[in-house]
Amino acid sequence: MTTSLTQYIDLYAQHAEAICAHAPAAMNALRPDALAALGGATLPKKGQEDYEATDLEKVFAPDYGVNINRVPFAPDAAASFRCDVPNMSTCLYFFFNDIFAESRTAARNTQAGLVIESFADAQKNHPEVLQKHLGSLADLKKPEVALNTLLAQDGMLIYVPKGMVVEKPIQLVNIFKAAAPVMALRRILVVLEEGAQAKMLVCDHTQDAEHSYLASQVVEIVAERGSMFDYYDLEESSESTHRVSSIFVRQAEGSNVLIDGITLLNGITRNDYYVNIDGEHAETHLLGMTVASARQHVDNHTFISHNVARCESNEMFKYVLNDQSVGAFAGKVLVKENCPRTVAYQGNRNIVASADAKMYSKPQLEIYTDDVKCSHGSATGQLNEEAMFYMRSRGISEAEARQLLMQAFMSDVIDAVRLPALKDRLHHLVEKRFRGQLAMCADCTAANCAAAK
Repeated sequence: MTTSLTQYIDLYAQHAEAICAHAPAAMNALRPDALAALGGATLPKKGQEDYEATDLEKVFAPDYGVNINRVPFAPDAAASFRCDVPNMSTCLYFFFNDIFAESRTAARNTQAGLVIESFADAQKNHPEVLQKHLGSLADLKKPEVALNTLLAQDGMLIYVPKGMVVEKPIQLVNIFKAAAPVMALRRILVVLEEGAQAKMLVCDHTQDAEHSYLASQVVEIVAERGSMFDYYDLEESSESTHRVSSIFVRQAEGSNVLIDGITLLNGITRNDYYVNIDGEHAETHLLGMTVASARQHVDNHTFISHNVARCESNEMFKYVLNDQSVGAFAGKVLVKENCPRTVAYQGNRNIVASADAKMYSKPQLEIYTDDVKCSHGSATGQLNEEAMFYMRSRGISEAEARQLLMQAFMSDVIDAVRLPALKDRLHHLVEKRFRGQLAMCADCTAANCAAAK
């Protein structure tokens, strides 16, 4: 049976030698298992999953180009592109489509001992880290993950040694620009050793929206004992840019991980989050925020597994949907046997601001032990009419009142950000988005920007 996967499996069969020649050994070692996993596999179609999930078969169906021969994006792009959060100095890196690069000042801003490099360099400089952790979390039973593993040729390694506290946030800017439709195969591996701490901001942007793009992304986060990691994922791309992202997390004893996924501008987005809590006294904070209009489609799927006793997870996803946009949320929290003193909360709150917008929600708890404190809830509605009336009665226009209420609705998700400069920036971007202005950061127009700091 011909499926959207078939064209990419055939592509690999025809160009396996070239794909492997441009990739490190640790990535090539994963390809046989990925190919085997794709045998007979199909991507989920609309209606196959038990909620209104993304039709991944349709998303992958176009014959996107793949940069097999690693043609460079532009030799001076890293010097000319600027994506900066005001008042926040970062260690700045890029994916140009799916080619990894660093800014001109990355080496100067990167703390001594912190490792941030391509997989190709890591194969030479830190092969033991790559071989131990790459592919250790990613689930090849997921066809979209297996496809990424089969075709990806490089990636980004962030390795924080034992006890290191990284002072500056790590910033990765994903940029789409090409002369034809392109699929970028991006891979990120984050390893925090015992007691290490770091924060990371990932920004998705599209420079040329005339073509359609697909980002296939797999992120693996290993948080060892007592480590702390923040991962902020900000999507401001275009309506012609689609994205399928899978994030896998494994937490050891006493670790603390915060993941915050923010979608402000996109085409079709599917984000999957898989968290395994394997150590007692670990904390997981999983947050998401979506502002969608036109025909945007945003689908967040989460799975948090409490595998040991005395750990905590807190999850909240919020959507504001307008026009004919579609939102979907499916979350599951699993508390396994012999896991007492588990604390878990899952929430999904949504505002459907137009008659044609649609929201689908399916929160779940699955608990197999006693002495736990777990709850979940979901609510979808419209703006508070009493609050609207109160504001209108005091001379505030209807449009301004709607904007203020929607901003207030999102405030708790933004306030959970543990980077003050980013928190301020997000309040500004969300305000712009609700005003109907372009969500694109004004600093992120390559043709009009200064050299990267």
